[in-house]
Amino acid sequence: MAAQAGGARSGWPSMRKYADMFSAMGTEPRLRIMQMLLSAHPQGLVVGELQGELEIPNSTLSHHLDKLKNEDLVHVQRESTFLRYTANTEALQELLRFLYSECCTRNKALQPQDIVEICK
Repeated sequence: MAAQAGGARSGWPSMRKYADMFSAMGTEPRLRIMQMLLSAHPQGLVVGELQGELEIPNSTLSHHLDKLKNEDLVHVQRESTFLRYTANTEALQELLRFLYSECCTRNKALQPQDIVEICK
């Protein structure tokens, strides 16, 4: 009920959705996975490439990738015997729009030009 009321008050369809997306990226390995996938965009990376860079066990990597996939932050495509992961840039743009609207338009905590400067 509280999550629904918070979402309704803020004008966003589901505050819980955004919280879950942030939570999914809230560990160092998952944040590194997202960084690697964004660096390899739009081709993405196969699991072996991710594992070689992260140096974590396959079962642990699989758990992290599943968490990101469950929150729609990554897409997965089978290529023969390989799984190729790509960052879901549409979901990330939605998440950034949410943050941007809260910090830069509604309460003016940051100026839009400051955000643009950070991204350069």
